[in-house]
Amino acid sequence: MGTIGQLDDTDIDLAIDERDEGERRALELANRIRLVAAEDPARAQELVDELIVALDQALGGTFREHLDGAARGVAERALARSLTS
Repeated sequence: MGTIGQLDDTDIDLAIDERDEGERRALELANRIRLVAAEDPARAQELVDELIVALDQALGGTFREHLDGAARGVAERALARSLTS
């Protein structure tokens, strides 16, 4: 990478397209959840569960179909808990 004036071009964080912007925002969200988890793991799990429920609602109840393995199990538990709350 080169230097432009006083600015190193590696410091420029511009999204090339909407997919890149979405990925950047997802990574930022994941980082924030990690920060919460470091301070309060139970609260972080609550936030993740709420996010799973909201995504499932936004996708018309099909969110779990996009997951497999452990992630699907976590989603199934979160969605089951949401029905009993």
